[in-house]
Amino acid sequence: MGVDLKDLIPRTTISMNALAGKVIAIDAYNALYQFLSIIRQPDGTPLKDRYGRITSHLSGLLYRTVNFLELGIKPVYVFDGKPPELKEMEVLRRKKLKEEAVKKYEEALNKGDVKLARMYAQQTAHLTDEMSGEAKKLLDLLGVPWVQAPSEGEAQAAYMTIKGDAYAAASQDYDSLLFGAKRLVRNLTISGRRKLPRKDEYIEIHPELIELDKVLQELQVSREQLVEIAILIGTDYNPDGVKGVGPKTALKLIKTHGSLKKALKTLPEAEFPLDPDEIKKIFLEPQVTGNYKLEWRKPDLDGIIRLLCHERDFSEDRVKNAVNRALRAFEQQRRQPTLEMFFGAR
Repeated sequence: MGVDLKDLIPRTTISMNALAGKVIAIDAYNALYQFLSIIRQPDGTPLKDRYGRITSHLSGLLYRTVNFLELGIKPVYVFDGKPPELKEMEVLRRKKLKEEAVKKYEEALNKGDVKLARMYAQQTAHLTDEMSGEAKKLLDLLGVPWVQAPSEGEAQAAYMTIKGDAYAAASQDYDSLLFGAKRLVRNLTISGRRKLPRKDEYIEIHPELIELDKVLQELQVSREQLVEIAILIGTDYNPDGVKGVGPKTALKLIKTHGSLKKALKTLPEAEFPLDPDEIKKIFLEPQVTGNYKLEWRKPDLDGIIRLLCHERDFSEDRVKNAVNRALRAFEQQRRQPTLEMFFGAR
């Protein structure tokens, strides 16, 4: 879910071309969930192979990553590790919501309401450890690096921007900013023409660039205060936040009183199932690692064909066309020594 800061955050619409030559640390779980949700049959059924194994995540990962490489973007996917114990409530809440969505999906199918069924089906997406492993294997074959975070993937991606190994983190959630990401790119993995929920209308979605320094300057708060604003609204570690407090009210409270502790004294009915200071610590002192190497290599066409076509029933012609595009991008970038080295560079 992430924290809802959209009403406060200044952002700039950019083109994909604006990210050419830049390393982008992508929240892998966020991206894979999007692929699992969006890439479905008309009745909401995900793509599957002959054995009934879901392949939507692999389809999205292949074609979107090839698009990045063609544009000169240097993607690195960051995978979640063990979530903080404080996130247990949110994990259970999400599980319950998915179970409810499954029931509503089945009811809609039984009624013959395909559109409603598809809407609920998108809410049932579930990413397994096996799917994550398959995604990592495909990335290895594509020659695209991935990083295993010790805990939250967004924290790790943010750390990579702070360290200077990545230009920006990419996620739909704003949590990356709370973890200190210097820049956040939204809509990177879903840019393009997209259907509006419950409507027969389509819109064009463009990437958005958010810069942490500009956010703090415009709101006139520190990063610690931004985290405190988020806690008042509700984070993955305290989903309910403070009743009746939205983004603008939270901003006003923190700017007026200077800190969460002082603001809470004016909200005697505010209840927190967890210590707010412990939640702050997760964002301000997250578990991250510097044990990674970023290297972009030549895609393995034969290996990808074996994995996707021979094992998972993908169209060989389509996969070959996609991988050949990635191979051309690799060769083109390798022939441009005047630019910062594309493959093997940070």
